[in-house]
Formats: sequence, C-alpha cells, structure tokens
Amino acid sequence: MSGRFVRSSKYRHVFGRSTKKDQCYDNLRVSRNAWDTNLIKVNPKHLAVNWEAGGGGAFAVIPLEERGKLPERIPLFRGHTAVVLDTDWNPFNDDLIASGSDDGKVFLWRVPENFTVRPDAEADDIKDIAPVGKLSGHPKKVGHVLFNPAAENVLATASGDYTVKIWDIEAGAPKLTLNVGDVVQSQSWSGNGSLLVTTSRDKKLRVWDVRQERPAHETNGHSGAKNSRAIWLGERDRIATTGFSKMSDRQLALWDIRAVREPISGFKTLDSISGVCMPFWDEGNSILYLAGRGDGNIRYFEIENDKFEFLSEYKSADPQRGVAFMPKRGVNMHENEIARAYKTVNDSYIEPVSFIVPRRSDNFQDDIYPPTLGLAPAMSSSEWLSGKEAIPPKISMASLFDGQGLKEVAGVQDKPTGTIDAPEPKAAAEPVAKKPEPAAPKATPEPVPEPTPVARPAPSMKEQGGAMAAMVNKFADDEDESEPTDDDSSFEEVPKPVERARSTVTESTSPRVSSPLRPNEPETKPEPKPEPRTTTPTISSPASQPSLAASAVHRDIEEIKNLIAEQTRTIASQAQQMQTLTSEIESLKSKLT
Repeated sequence: MSGRFVRSSKYRHVFGRSTKKDQCYDNLRVSRNAWDTNLIKVNPKHLAVNWEAGGGGAFAVIPLEERGKLPERIPLFRGHTAVVLDTDWNPFNDDLIASGSDDGKVFLWRVPENFTVRPDAEADDIKDIAPVGKLSGHPKKVGHVLFNPAAENVLATASGDYTVKIWDIEAGAPKLTLNVGDVVQSQSWSGNGSLLVTTSRDKKLRVWDVRQERPAHETNGHSGAKNSRAIWLGERDRIATTGFSKMSDRQLALWDIRAVREPISGFKTLDSISGVCMPFWDEGNSILYLAGRGDGNIRYFEIENDKFEFLSEYKSADPQRGVAFMPKRGVNMHENEIARAYKTVNDSYIEPVSFIVPRRSDNFQDDIYPPTLGLAPAMSSSEWLSGKEAIPPKISMASLFDGQGLKEVAGVQDKPTGTIDAPEPKAAAEPVAKKPEPAAPKATPEPVPEPTPVARPAPSMKEQGGAMAAMVNKFADDEDESEPTDDDSSFEEVPKPVERARSTVTESTSPRVSSPLRPNEPETKPEPKPEPRTTTPTISSPASQPSLAASAVHRDIEEIKNLIAEQTRTIASQAQQMQTLTSEIESLKSKLT
C-alpha cells in the first residue's frame, strides 16, 4: 500500500438509495411521445408529469406527500390541443408552472390551493385544471420551456421554427427572439440569467448574449448524429455537455465560455450505450449527475480543477425515460441527503432516489450544505430587459434544518465569478478587508451580541506547520518571508483524518449560518498573537529592555515546543492508524488467497 494516494473529497462515498414501491408514485400514465425532454419536473411541493392523454394534451401535477397508488381518474392540467412536450416550474413560485406543446402554444398554470389527486368526488365529477395564461407566437411545436433563474417572469421557449423566444410572462408578449437556424435540442441559462447556451441539430454549441439577440460564441459540439445536451454550471463560467462521437460512443465535455473553440481536456468517452445522457448540476456540492435515458443508471462526477472526478454510480435494473432533480432547498438534511432524483419506471410509476453522504452525526452538516438559492428573484423582468445582472439572494440551509423557514444570508456576490476554481476566495476578499475596521478605538457603542461560537476541529498537520513557520520567521533577519505552502494538488494520503471545516458568514437573522465563502479563515487566526507586543509603547528603561526581549523569546520557544509536541502526538496517532489499516489489508489478502 506504500505510495498509494486517493483524492480528498467529502463526496467519495456518496451512495444512491432507492425507495420502496409503496412509497413511490404508482398507477401513472407517463407520455410515450418520442420528443427528447425530461418528461417530469419537480420542486419542493409538486411533481409534474407529461401525461398520456387522449383528446388533446395534458400533464399531471402530484403533491409530493401523496405517495402510493393513484386513482384511475385524477384531475389533469388540460388545455393544449396536442401532446405536451415540456414543462418547467417557476423558480420563485412553487405553484406556477409553464408548459410547451406540439400545438405551438405556451400555457401558464397555477396549482390551486390545497390541490389533491384524490379529491372527495365521483370520478365523473372530477374537474380538470384550466390555464391562467396563454403565450402565442410560435407557428410550430414548442419543445423546450425554461424559466430564467435570476429574473422574475422571464421565460425562454424553443420551437420547431428554429427560434428561441424570450417572454415577459407578466406582459404576455415575446420581447426577444434568437434565430438558432435549426432544431434546438437543449437550452440552459447562466446563473445570473444574462447568457443562454443551446445545442441544436446542426451539432453547434452556441452561447447567446440574449439581450443582444446574437450568439456571443459559436463552435462545433459533439460530432455524433444523436442528440446532445448542455447545462450551465450555475454561477460559474463553465458549461458541461453530453453527446455522442461519430462512432456513437457517449461523451462528456467541459467548456470555458471565454474560449469555446475546444472543450477543456477534449471529449471524455463514457461508454457505448445508445441512450442520451441527461445532465443535472448541483451548485452547492460541485457535482454533475448524468442520468441515462433508456438505462437505469445515474453516474455522478465532482468537478475539481477543471476535471471530471468520477465519484460513483447508482445502478438499477429499471430503465428510465424521464428524470428530475429536486432543488437543494427540498432535500432531507436530517438524513444527510445532498440530492434527490425522481425517475420514471416502465412509464407507470415514479421512484425517488436519494443520494446520501454517509455520516453518523445528527447535527447540521454545514460543510455539505452551503447557502443555496431561495424564492426571491434578483430583479424584475423590466430590470433584466434593461440590462441588469445579479445573482438571486441565497438562503441558509441551517435555518431550514432547524425548521425556521427561509432566511436570507448576507454577503453574497452579485455576479458570476471569472473562473470555476476561484469563486470562494473572491467572495471572501471583501469581508476579510473590512474586518479590522470594528477594532478601531472609536467604536464603543452598546454591546452587540456575538455569533454563537463554532466548535473548531483540531488543527491539521498543515495548519500546525504553518503556525510554526510563522513563529520562527519572527526571529529571522529582514529576509524574504517564505510563502505558506498551499498544496494545490487534489490528492491526499489515505489515513488523513476527516476535516470538517466550519466557517461563518454574517446573516441578518440567524448567527449560526455557515458559508463556504471564507475557507481560509482558520489559517489566519494564529497571526494576531504577536501584535500586542509590537504595538505596546516602550516606557521601560533601557536596562530593562533586554530582560523583556528575553522573556518574549522564552515564551515563543515554549509555544514552539508545545506545537512540536502536539504534532508528534498527531504523527503517532496517524502511524497507529496506518498500522491498523495495513494489518486489515494483510488479513483481507490472506482471506482472498
């Protein structure tokens, strides 16, 4: 085992857990239309399903708590004159949904209050739900509908007329039109809602400057004849695409929007299965999920240093045609669930699949639940159309864990960051620069309650080494200070103890909210120790100065000794862990032989 290293990640052991049949959503009639969409969409309250219905198109909305076998007759959302091809929930209103159909119409629907699929009425007396708004403007079928993730009431619709229209649904009119030139196969908004990426039948990947109605970048995508998908990686300037090679192998690619000519590190071959890969992005955990259309597997990758690091794969013998992922504010944090997928099975029922980080603690795990998007938009439709760019405010996952409802977190950046690997340090730069200001002697108002102290983990060997280096450098002459060692490698030794770094972020209502925006704060704590001695005025006589300096040296030497002793104990414990692991491996080898 000597010389073997594995990548350090909190998500290496994430596993997918299926749901018992009686806790699924059974007796459904999922649409059998061959159009390539996800067929189902979910939010924390409802599940929308494209329905196989006669006499025009329809879709069903199922409240998440109403599990089990559905009645033969349920109230449907009916109004289209042809089959429903795609739906999308409004990100800022869990009761508002848009639908696109083969009839070229886009309808808006509102889920009635206390809606149920098991109404207390006879089957013949069950009434369907009618739309509350209609958007007409496409002469051909509308295959994709997608709400803007930052601006309220802005909707993108892709049609068979080779265009994407941008609607202000409050005004009920199309405001912008993007001429793609071929059938759109997928579309995805950037985190601040200013850019849109599309893939199309002409095998082109286009990044649109939507308000200018022109492509900012255009390049050749996957070369295969089958459909490709693109998804914007949240607030980052990266795009992930899935598609096929000329030999019909499934591929995965990562693109930098500042240099879109070629994907970063080329096209990654996945396998030779014929089903389209449906990508889903988890912004908080930097995990990309790929669900195969026509097979039962969901594999997932962590994106780190512009690389797809394979984590694991959820395997199932039940093939899926449609998949939807729950927004992060709807996961079950009490079971350490970081994601939940809903997959169709045999077009007759929908099975939830939970992705769980295996931990024993019942406390809130702030390192795997950073602040996430809530229900507040960053801007109105008119502000967006006038050119505004902003990221919606984040909410605290800790407040949801404690049952306190949605609480916004302060100190969130307003625009996407420039690189995929450095969003957190940029956001942390401003709070760190402002930190010395409250220490000025002028500020003596009434006492402000301090945040609840957070238990810090024991210092790692890296942190102890940095503290020792800072202590020793005080006695060096005016030489160049050695930079702290910041290992950029994504690998670590197997026996490294699990670290659960906790950081604080200012919040208007809850002081216990944590954030990943200031990961380097623990390393800056030891430095203020020597400052009281350097700022103290020298009042003593010249004869007493040498004795003061000597006492200061002795104190620092004692601190160095204590650090060395603590590091020695850490090394001893890790050596014991190595010995235990080695003995376990030897016993396993003996059993295998």
